Amino acid sequence: MNGFVFYDENANGVLDPSEVVRLPSVSVNVGGAAATTAAGGRFSLSVPDGSQTAQATGLPPYFTAAAAVAVGVPASGDVAVPAVLPIGTRAKANVYLAFGDSITAGDGSGDGNGYLSYLGDSLKSYWGRADLVKDGLSGSKSVVGQARIPGSLARYRPAYALILYGTNDWNEAECKSAFPCYTVDALRSMVQDTRSGGAFPILGTIPPVNPAWADRSPDERNDWVSRMNDLVRAMAKQEGVPVAEIHGAFLKQPSLPPLFSDDKHPSDAGYRLIAQAFFAAITTPVAGAAGQAFGFEAPGGF
Repeated sequence: MNGFVFYDENANGVLDPSEVVRLPSVSVNVGGAAATTAAGGRFSLSVPDGSQTAQATGLPPYFTAAAAVAVGVPASGDVAVPAVLPIGTRAKANVYLAFGDSITAGDGSGDGNGYLSYLGDSLKSYWGRADLVKDGLSGSKSVVGQARIPGSLARYRPAYALILYGTNDWNEAECKSAFPCYTVDALRSMVQDTRSGGAFPILGTIPPVNPAWADRSPDERNDWVSRMNDLVRAMAKQEGVPVAEIHGAFLKQPSLPPLFSDDKHPSDAGYRLIAQAFFAAITTPVAGAAGQAFGFEAPGGF
């Protein structure tokens, strides 16, 4: 028996012509036989003849298994197995809001689009569709992001908000003398407002800065970034939010300076790492029902 797992955008249990997203690397069970989907969400199983049921499990963050689908074996064609992302009517399926400061705005990148082009291409190739919206305000601190995210969510109505803030907080005297100042609280507020606005948050860790710019106190600043990220990860765990491990991805590279175009803005190589970190946080399957694994409850207010 052959089939595929698809994103059932309207949760009606049926593959509609507009539903083009397929889910690779997820688990599917048909009549007690299990497989992992390949490219295009496809699977092939040897299943006993008769009436069986099919269901997807081991899904990416925020996805949940749809009701099991009745299957007659042998099947006359591909079996379409649904998975659900429980967004409400306000949110637009497959829309990703990239929300942050100048790094999200793409400062220092070759095409001015930062990580968005890389991430968009990867998601489209992997899932079949992704519409990215860039909402980066250069020079803004996390408290500014906290104030403006409700308006951005209302304006763009995304399914996901990719939150990357905190780099500019270092420039605030309060954030050096009274660590951790407001950064973690502001990020927590953005996460909570994202959910209240009907979208799913993905939280990026703060990238390091370029250690080659000795006149910008890079060692002191990178120590601050590292300590702040420990708190960001702890908060994300409390809130049940998937983390895009940007900081860790940078530190795994053999040399940091080639990842920057100046003292703090990534080069194209750095932006590729940011895209890879967000891609992994969005798509990597988690154990059990994804919504439960992240402590998620479907957004209200619809």
